[in-house]
Amino acid sequence: MVEFGELVREIRVDAAPEIVFDVVSRPEHLRMWWSDDASFETAPGAVGELVWGDRAAVERISVVEVDPPRRCAFRWIASDGQLPGAGNSLLITFELEPSGDGTILRLTESGWREKGWEAAVLEETFRDHERGWDMFLARLRSYAPSVVAR
Repeated sequence: MVEFGELVREIRVDAAPEIVFDVVSRPEHLRMWWSDDASFETAPGAVGELVWGDRAAVERISVVEVDPPRRCAFRWIASDGQLPGAGNSLLITFELEPSGDGTILRLTESGWREKGWEAAVLEETFRDHERGWDMFLARLRSYAPSVVAR
């Protein structure tokens, strides 16, 4: 039985941690593998948004942690109209570890039970995010090696 406490994915990316960090923490790169648009500063406390489609889906985000090139975290999926914060949103953490000439990227999405969703909504949303991360992380894995260090 799945407890829906944390969604965890781990992939190997054929790019250095510094590049993978930029790919998961900078709006211009997120647009290439995840959202259709993104706007935020890569700094703790910064607030911004991720956009899919022609603003069909817009999620506000709050940057929680920026520790290049090891770790980046932000909150998203807050209750309607609220700024994402502890207790009302999901926390996405990207942890990066050097692996030969590449990087092991570990994504953890937590805060599921704290959302207070009824069981059916929790399970449906969790499963939807599992499918989504599997697709988006495959895109990240393909995109990151094309990025040139800045």
